[in-house]
Amino acid sequence: MSMSKSLKETIAHGVVVEGIVAPGLELVADQFLENFRSRGELGASLCVTVGGETRLDLWGGIADGKTGRAWQRDTVSIVFSCTKGATALCAHVLASRGRLDIDAPVAEVWPEFAQRGKEHVTTRMMLDHSSAVPALREAVKPDGPYDWQYMTQRLAAEEPFWEPGTRNGYHGFTFGWTVGEMVRRVSGKSLGAFFQEEIARPLGLDFWIGLPEEIEPRVAPIVPYVYSAKEAQTPFMTALAKEPKSIPSLFYFNNGRWRTGGANTREGHAAEIGAANGITNARGLAGMYAPLANGGALNDVRLVDRVTLSRMAEVSMATHDDATLRIPTRFALGFMKSMDNRRRSIAARLWGDACDSVILGSPAFGHVGAGGSLGLADPACGLSFGYTMNKMGPGLLLNDRGQALVDATYRALGYRSKDAGVWET
Repeated sequence: MSMSKSLKETIAHGVVVEGIVAPGLELVADQFLENFRSRGELGASLCVTVGGETRLDLWGGIADGKTGRAWQRDTVSIVFSCTKGATALCAHVLASRGRLDIDAPVAEVWPEFAQRGKEHVTTRMMLDHSSAVPALREAVKPDGPYDWQYMTQRLAAEEPFWEPGTRNGYHGFTFGWTVGEMVRRVSGKSLGAFFQEEIARPLGLDFWIGLPEEIEPRVAPIVPYVYSAKEAQTPFMTALAKEPKSIPSLFYFNNGRWRTGGANTREGHAAEIGAANGITNARGLAGMYAPLANGGALNDVRLVDRVTLSRMAEVSMATHDDATLRIPTRFALGFMKSMDNRRRSIAARLWGDACDSVILGSPAFGHVGAGGSLGLADPACGLSFGYTMNKMGPGLLLNDRGQALVDATYRALGYRSKDAGVWET
């Protein structure tokens, strides 16, 4: 930290980026600035730690486009599915403590879930998106996502969309309640309370699943990416437009008031939606993954033991056609692994190679969030990384902004190529 240099740069139209950069990571800072100059960035934060030491911590741009409020050091925003990494980590913390058996039937902890063909579902299946409840068929009531008991009861009663464990389909919204209810039942605490008390607070992170009202003024509103009709060419987008009963459509549309702007409401921030409404910044994401990049512990805070850490990073399910996202996906236990869809995704042809991919080092694991945010750990090089923003980009995984930052980080650490679909030294 003492070797890091302060950076403060004003880009066009008064946009200011500031923070610290350690020698050797200047290329990463350059790409962060380039996101504002040429890739449409509005407001964002970026943090990189190596060996548990913060080597880069940048923030800047506009937090609120309507008021012109600047993105400050303590600005936070919704990170959408990056929240899944936090929720999964809660389950792994309990597993590491011997309180949750990842491979035991869920019925041992949540008996109500074991019905209608879900009797043999395990927590592993919940974590790797193979538990076969990626959506709910019948309409979710408007305030359903803000009612924990309602959502868990609905999921317990839902008939699986396929034989559990035989394939995977991204549980884009339901993951928060399937895995989250296991955390709640085993720990006796709500998901948000467990995460705050056992992970965020010990690590000193500005990261919440269920935001306290006093933090609300620091939140940067999300600006959605608006797709044109001409852009609706991917299998996922086609399903949304033409197949209302498909898994993609049910996942995307059948989620009550959350679908219609919930990410920018106090109601949406206050709820505990463990798949989608975590609120933090890059420092919070990188800080959460830093212990996982360094043997499971950092600064006298141990999250998981080494056996658990090794298990949570291994690929558990992979497919050439994810039942929800309709692209090839690879999942560890609650985390994404490197996914190279540059030659396999229509989105890559529409919006550039980075869309629908997230190319990391082979040992790395983490999670993207809708619009392009990302948190990850790479134990091979002691790297943790966080990137958050408020102006969403196209595609289902990363887009050109986030992947450019990941690429620059790996290059700065001496990696040479991602031609194999993973970054290699």
